Amino acid sequence: MAGSSGGRSRVGPILAWVITRIVLLLCVFKVFSVSPLDVTSDVSAIYHGWYEVLRSGTFPLHDVTWQYPPAAALAVLSPGLLPFLDYTTAFFWLACAADAVTFALLLRGSRGEGRRQAGVYVWVIGVPLLGPTAYARYDVMVTAVAVAALLATVRRPRVAGALIAFAAMLKVWPVLLLTGVRDRRVWAAAVASAGVLALGFWLWMPGAFAFLRFQGERGTEIESLGSLVFHFARHHGWQGQVLLNYGSVEFLGPYVGLVSDIALTLTVAAFAWLLLWRVRARAFGAATPFDAAFTAVLLFTTTSRVISPQYMIWLIGMAAVCLTLRASVMALPAGLVLAATAVTLYEFPIRFGDVVGSTPVGITLLVLRNGLLVAASLIACRRLWTATARDPGPFPATPADAGSPPSAAEPEPDGGRLLTW
Repeated sequence: MAGSSGGRSRVGPILAWVITRIVLLLCVFKVFSVSPLDVTSDVSAIYHGWYEVLRSGTFPLHDVTWQYPPAAALAVLSPGLLPFLDYTTAFFWLACAADAVTFALLLRGSRGEGRRQAGVYVWVIGVPLLGPTAYARYDVMVTAVAVAALLATVRRPRVAGALIAFAAMLKVWPVLLLTGVRDRRVWAAAVASAGVLALGFWLWMPGAFAFLRFQGERGTEIESLGSLVFHFARHHGWQGQVLLNYGSVEFLGPYVGLVSDIALTLTVAAFAWLLLWRVRARAFGAATPFDAAFTAVLLFTTTSRVISPQYMIWLIGMAAVCLTLRASVMALPAGLVLAATAVTLYEFPIRFGDVVGSTPVGITLLVLRNGLLVAASLIACRRLWTATARDPGPFPATPADAGSPPSAAEPEPDGGRLLTW
């Protein structure tokens, strides 16, 4: 009877996923369109161009738009696994496959005591809220690996560490998944795997880390939090420009460097807060690694001088993992992220012309979207701090007994005892 009930409980999210993804695929294959702006052109033009260079045995050394860690080459090359399809079609199907894997992982992770399906629905709803952009960038592939890594921290720490390292080699930000992890096996596996991967890519193809030098000349991307300064300033005589620069539409001109520096300072301050939280935290529960990872990625995204629409996929994935646990305190920030994602679709691509032109509509959309992200960040920080400030009682384990199995009098919380960092 319990198995039958569990099967029925999965029918709803599976049906919802299938329906929403059919609609999403119809969008990317241009059966119908949500906007006159073609967001899929990056796949057919930029990604395909990188593919041709990468398959020759080198990274795009002289292309300043290549700003990704070396494992990103695998995502760009992956459509070659489907030689019977053209590059763009293959990419969309692989993006859908990554989406399906993430959904399956979350559905499996929502089973058991102390679990819930809220996280599954966050993913089911959140991805299509971003529109065709969700399948027109490789971020859904990165997020699939990150979700797998975070869920694996519960029972497969070494696998989790290896996956975190691989995900970080795909797009850097998954290194933030280590924020709330205390198990030394995860850290050790992550460091060792990162070293092996870095050496492997360095030996495999020249220019694996050339992307690092392409970051210094960037301006402030027009959808970021800092860009609001210039959107308002354009109505008061500011003489800067909006240009396609280093692969994104950015503000360039007077004071842009200053605003970019302030954004970087905010990011550093966010990391400093996370470090302070880690030092002061006392009560680490089953949900803490998930909540901390979501908070860290949220802070990084909100304070960045670039907030591309596809970044919302990261937040949706991390929020979904959090809400697979009843103990998570991130329900409200997750809801705000979903709302911000819906606004993002309207801002890009539907009304992107208004954003580029700094019209009242464009500015309003950015204030709303970025305001939701700021609110989510502040609430997430407060809830994470409060949830981990309580007296931990007999836990966590001390370094002396970290490697020994728990006694019968000390049951393992949620399948595995946390080790002290």
